[in-house]
Amino acid sequence: MSRRTPALIAAAVLLPLALTACSSSENTDAEPEAAAKSEGFPYTVKNCGVTTTYKAPPKRVVTMNQHVTEIMLELGLKKTLVGTAYLDDKVLPKYAKDYASVPVLAKEYPSYEQVLAANPDFVYGGYASAFTAGDGRGREAFKKSGIETRLNTESCTKGDQPMDTLYEEIREVGRTFGISDRAEAWIKQAKADNAATAKKLADLKPVSVFVYDSGDKTAFTAGGEGIGNELIERAGGTNVFADLDKAFGDASWENVVDRKPEVIVIYDYGATTVEQKKKRLLDDPALADVPAIKNKRFAVMPLSDAVLGVRVPAAVDKLAAQLHPEAVKAATTP
Repeated sequence: MSRRTPALIAAAVLLPLALTACSSSENTDAEPEAAAKSEGFPYTVKNCGVTTTYKAPPKRVVTMNQHVTEIMLELGLKKTLVGTAYLDDKVLPKYAKDYASVPVLAKEYPSYEQVLAANPDFVYGGYASAFTAGDGRGREAFKKSGIETRLNTESCTKGDQPMDTLYEEIREVGRTFGISDRAEAWIKQAKADNAATAKKLADLKPVSVFVYDSGDKTAFTAGGEGIGNELIERAGGTNVFADLDKAFGDASWENVVDRKPEVIVIYDYGATTVEQKKKRLLDDPALADVPAIKNKRFAVMPLSDAVLGVRVPAAVDKLAAQLHPEAVKAATTP
C-alpha cells in the first residue's frame, strides 16, 4: 500500500481576502456545525508533535486521504471543505452526495501548489505521507503560509489502544471545529456499537487471522500497532502478526506458513481485485498447507474500514460476521 506519489515543490502566499470571502452572504446556507461560533476558543492541542492554538474554528479545509474526509462528513462539516484528495475505495453511500459537492484537487496527493490554490486555512491528512516534506507538503511549510494542519493520530501513536485513539481523534476534531457535542454523540454511539458486537462474541474461541494487503515476494500485512489489529481482536480473531511493531509491514511467506492462520482477511482497494488476490494465494504451492488456504476461508474488508476513521465500529461487526458467521447469526436472530 503506497502513499508516496511525487508532488511539485512550490512556495506561495495566501491572500487574506479568501477568508473574508468564505464568510460572505453566499455561504448563509452553511450548516450550524460548519458555522460554529468561537465560544470555547482559544483552544490549544498537541497533534503528532505539533502544538497549535486555534482562535476560532477553521473555515476552509482541505482533506487528504479518505478516512479523514469521512470523519469531516460524518461530523457535519461538509460546508467547510474546499478540497479533498486520495480515495482508497468508494466513499460510503451515506456520504456520496456530500462528497460529490467537494472539489477533488487530485486523484492521489495534490501538489503543495494545488493545495494553496484552494485557499485553505486548515489541512487534514490521514497518513504521514500526506505531509511529506520532500514533496513540498511538510506541516512546517503549510504553517509558514498561515495554514494550520492536523495528522490522523494513527500515524504517530504507538502502544496505545487504537479504539481509544479513535475516540480521541474524533473528540479533538470536534473540539477544533467547535462541535464537541456532535463528536461526543458519535463516540457514545460507537461505544454502544462496540459493546453490542462484544456481546455477540462472548465466550467464543478466537480464530487466527492473517491480513493480506498486497505483495508478492513478501506479504504486506497488518501489524500489532494499528486499528487493524484491534479490529481483528474485537471481531473475535487473533492477528498472527500482532508482534509486528507497526500498523503495516512486510512478513515473509515462510512466517505465514509457520503461523498457520485459519482465516485470511483480504484488504480490498486499488487496481488489484479481491479475486486476483485470492488467486495469487490459492495458486502458491508454498501456501498449500496453510489451514485458511486448505479450507478457502477468506474474509474481505475495504481498506477504508481498517484505518482510524468513523467506519471502524461497523467494520468490527462486519468482520465478526465473517469470522464467526454462525455465532453472529444466532445472536442476531429474534
